[in-house]
Amino acid sequence: MAGRDAAAAALAAVLDHQFARPTLLTEALTHPSARGRRGHDQSGYERLEFLGDRVLGLIVAELLFTRFPHEDEGALTKRHTSLVRREALTQVAESAGLGAHILMSRGEDAAGARANLSVLADVCEAVIAALYLDGGLVAAARFVERWWQPQLLALGAAPPRDPKTALQEWAQGNGLPLPIYKTVAAEGPAHRRTFTVTVTVEGVEPATAMGGSKRAAEVAAAALALAKAERAN
Repeated sequence: MAGRDAAAAALAAVLDHQFARPTLLTEALTHPSARGRRGHDQSGYERLEFLGDRVLGLIVAELLFTRFPHEDEGALTKRHTSLVRREALTQVAESAGLGAHILMSRGEDAAGARANLSVLADVCEAVIAALYLDGGLVAAARFVERWWQPQLLALGAAPPRDPKTALQEWAQGNGLPLPIYKTVAAEGPAHRRTFTVTVTVEGVEPATAMGGSKRAAEVAAAALALAKAERAN
């Protein structure tokens, strides 16, 4: 009991919110594998994840609109994309220690699902939705502003360049065909899969990279190919 109380207190400090409806938070932290378990009748985080994605998008859009008053829509969109993508959510979930609080089956826990990047991103979105439903936009924004602050500061003065977009622009600027991405391997169980992707651009040595999702692998491969292309020039 003492351990549970300590965990609840730690989570309350992370979220900076006391839930009037604690079942919302439990639902946000319930992995699909835990549905139907004794004492855990919540439906799981999927529906809350859907809402949390939209709430996060709105909060981040307002933060950027206020912080960069002179940037146009295109620049703001690039910043927004970098802050709401799954990699950003995973980074926040890891920093906030959300993985330790996820309710899941013993089998999934033993298989490493608690540290799975996709699961962490989904739970992070679900938690944002739970905060929104229980405490309104103020509670959700307080969490986002706190835990996204390092990523906001890291944006710098110029909008970030997505490696896939940058590689495509480089190819078009040199009159070349668009980059071609090919998934050459997908290994591991469904909840902990690793993808290997190769990107080919005419005139540049193919680049191969790995990631916890196809997009992550494609972004990493594009970054490598872009570096090779720029060195060749």
